[in-house]
Amino acid sequence: MSAPEIGKNLPEVALPSVSLAKVLKGQKALVTGANSGIGKATAICLAQAGADVVVNYFSGDDAARQVVADIQKSGSKAIAHLADVSREDQVQAMFKRMIEELGTIDILVNNAGLQQDAAFEEMTLQQWNTVLNVNLTGQFLCAREAVREFKRRGVVKEVSCAAGKIICMSSVHEVIPWAGHVNYAASKGGVMLMMKSIAQEVARYRIRVNSIGPGAIRTPINTAAWEAPAAYNELMKLIPYNRIGEPEDIGRAAVWLASDHADYVNGITLFVDGGMTLYPGFAEGG
Repeated sequence: MSAPEIGKNLPEVALPSVSLAKVLKGQKALVTGANSGIGKATAICLAQAGADVVVNYFSGDDAARQVVADIQKSGSKAIAHLADVSREDQVQAMFKRMIEELGTIDILVNNAGLQQDAAFEEMTLQQWNTVLNVNLTGQFLCAREAVREFKRRGVVKEVSCAAGKIICMSSVHEVIPWAGHVNYAASKGGVMLMMKSIAQEVARYRIRVNSIGPGAIRTPINTAAWEAPAAYNELMKLIPYNRIGEPEDIGRAAVWLASDHADYVNGITLFVDGGMTLYPGFAEGG
């Protein structure tokens, strides 16, 4: 079966209608990198499920304000906050404001990330450091502040049976090597073991830490991989389910992981990838 040709002039995949109910009612969430792509969709999905949301962003004031407006339409509170997650002082100021204005934090979605690609021998130290600082150190700084508040407050059973939930946004490239993207793949491999190590350490406090590993998702960061029909068809060779992922696919997974329905799920990466991690090149016997 040939892959469908879907490009910028053709309709996007129609996702099934799913009610998120209000499984996160009364909870306070922070989503980093939330003014576009996966972060935007996740922030909106969390709000539709009942959470109030801090929309963190690094640039793009208008886009952040629009996400806040979209969240408010669902009846939830929203705050836009500009901060560089790789800067300790800015992360601490963001959490201070969140606790002052919303009272606490129940859910952290560590989503902020970027790519600066280069052939390995041409990759600069600045490219390496920039990607590791945002994708890995940024997640560490935010998770550390969240854990401090979770432990201080403890379980509030009327809100959730967990003291807090952290969702790290990883990638299929925490397990799939990616030539030409060594800094990005290294950062996601680091996220995987950081997540598991934190989960192991803080589980006794009823704090759950998990990751989502997206595959190919229709976002601005990878437009070249899906915008043109020819590129999309090449991409489908890597995805057994034969469609690109939509940001809402990730947002819905985040709602489930953050909810009490996933209370016994801790220290795992949930791959949301249409089967990319099934190594489809071996589907015909290798």
